[in-house]
Amino acid sequence: MNPDVESIERATQDAFPPLATEELPGWLLGLDPGRVGRAHSAAPLQHIEPDRAAVAAIEGRFMEFELNPVFRIPTDSRFKGVCDELTKRGFVANQPTQVQVGTARAMAQLPGGLGAGASVNLTAVPDQAWVSVFLNEGFDPVDGASRTQILARARQAVFATVYVEGRAVAAGAASFSHGWASVHGMRTVPGHSGLGLASRILCAFASEAQARGFEPVFLQVEAANTRARLLYGRAGFSLAWTYEYWRKPAL
Repeated sequence: MNPDVESIERATQDAFPPLATEELPGWLLGLDPGRVGRAHSAAPLQHIEPDRAAVAAIEGRFMEFELNPVFRIPTDSRFKGVCDELTKRGFVANQPTQVQVGTARAMAQLPGGLGAGASVNLTAVPDQAWVSVFLNEGFDPVDGASRTQILARARQAVFATVYVEGRAVAAGAASFSHGWASVHGMRTVPGHSGLGLASRILCAFASEAQARGFEPVFLQVEAANTRARLLYGRAGFSLAWTYEYWRKPAL
């Protein structure tokens, strides 16, 4: 699959709606004070060599909103000039993240099943049980609160919660826009990993995508998250590109 970069970036912003959105030539800006990088960063809409002068203009827009500037830059030689400019301005690259693409058909074939007393529930808006997974003591509470608040703004989305013996132990979100279904916010409460819960969420999202007429699917996963990447590989996903976040180190 040869994915359209612009449609993925716009669908990403629909899934993680920032408080404010702006466009500069060739760039999409998410202007949000929250902790989620995809809602608080500038990303190129095409993977072509950009004008490095755009860096100053983008940095200025973030500063006007009293936000720390953040860039999501593909690890692509065509962005060397922009990376050089960011380095010159004191930015540092970190958190390499993969954009992976697949299909609802392949995702629906993912093996795995829920044991006795387990179930998956899909809702149009996040309920308290869904939120409780992100606020579980095994996760960063500040990040969890920010993530749930931003994901809850998505309009064309569904929210999956897995219950085991009546307790919410896994969750995720799927969004549908710009021709793509997309998977976000996958979480499993510590102590319940390895039980196939994430697989069942992906299967539920695949069924929802097909019901809505969406076949292409994408997701984003940190390169260091080996367990998640293995799961997504079994679900038929493959690498489209890798990007890094460019931020200025905290003083």
